[in-house]
Amino acid sequence: MNISFYIAKRYLRSKSSNNAINFITIIAGIGVVLGAASLFIVLSGFAGLKDFTLQFSSIVDPDLKAETSIGKSFVLTNDQTNKLKELKEVALYSKIIEERVIIASDDKNDIVTLKGVDESFQSVTSIDSVIVQGGWFEQQANQVVVGWGVSNTLSLGVLDYSKVLNIYVPKPGKGQITSTNNAFNSTRAINVGVFDINEKINDTYVYGSLDLAQHLLNYDENQITGIEFRLASGADENTAKEKIQTILGNHVIIKNRSQLNDALYKMLNTENLAVYLIFTLVLIIALFNVIGSIIMMILDKKKTLNTLFNLGATLKDIKRIFFFQGSLMTLVGGLIGILLGFIIILLQKSFALVMITSTLPYPVTIKFDNFVVVFLTISVLGVLASKIASVRITKALVEAH
Repeated sequence: MNISFYIAKRYLRSKSSNNAINFITIIAGIGVVLGAASLFIVLSGFAGLKDFTLQFSSIVDPDLKAETSIGKSFVLTNDQTNKLKELKEVALYSKIIEERVIIASDDKNDIVTLKGVDESFQSVTSIDSVIVQGGWFEQQANQVVVGWGVSNTLSLGVLDYSKVLNIYVPKPGKGQITSTNNAFNSTRAINVGVFDINEKINDTYVYGSLDLAQHLLNYDENQITGIEFRLASGADENTAKEKIQTILGNHVIIKNRSQLNDALYKMLNTENLAVYLIFTLVLIIALFNVIGSIIMMILDKKKTLNTLFNLGATLKDIKRIFFFQGSLMTLVGGLIGILLGFIIILLQKSFALVMITSTLPYPVTIKFDNFVVVFLTISVLGVLASKIASVRITKALVEAH
């Protein structure tokens, strides 16, 4: 057995004759445990918040979406339609048309995104699960479903025929505008439902039929702005993307769910990194106690070190004793801290100890990645702290009587 490692384990388990050193060592160990537990809890809490935030957007986000890379729209040919239907990786797809429009009712108006969808859209997404009033619109009818925010802005009810919606979109073209009739295409519609997803989507989107959007924008029958896909169970996303790209051509871009919400993902990942760095800094401060504890132990064991040196131990061997002691202290403390954090997260998931509202517990998610990140962080920092402390041992120190 390595003699330095053996002595380091003995020093770690044994008490010093100096109570102050024992107290400092205990404080250092508690600091490591609490630091590791805090880092694990915070990362698990943020992972829960991230999943909680993304679950709302995933309700209306498809697995894959095809968007035009040139202009605003493209034409889906009958041959392409047949080839898409034959793809075993694709369970369903929905043709869509999206455009910014002005929507008005009485003396109130708002700028929203009109999303015209076909009859497959309800199966491609889970939109039905978030309709809180009324129901979904019928195809071949001038009906829309609006977000909760749009409903409040325009004071809209459901199936209120006294409040007919006017939808306007600027006509394409050049030249001077001489009248509003020449400037806008318009249509009228009745609101038949209200959905509630999140504040941004509630304030932004109005859903209508594909026919309504095509009529409003003067699009041809097969002219659309995008296609949304739901993949078959077990289908490989990359394979599906490649096959869809081959069918639709290079004038179309295929995006997955994370690419559709790239700004949101970037923001959440940046916040996650910031939280990790902040709590790592707290952990670094806690590890200063480990350095102090090892240095105090070195001074306390000065006579013993002199004996070891006279018996033939090298200066490197003696340094390794305290390097191993500090490393073991942080590794053991880190494992206990991770276990403590894991138990607290389990209790939160099971018993909702912390609530955001009276009905909503603080979301937490247990991820294997967080175990690895915390353990590697505490290990690297612990090794560095032990190295810093052990280099304080000099030949003059161990030779002194």
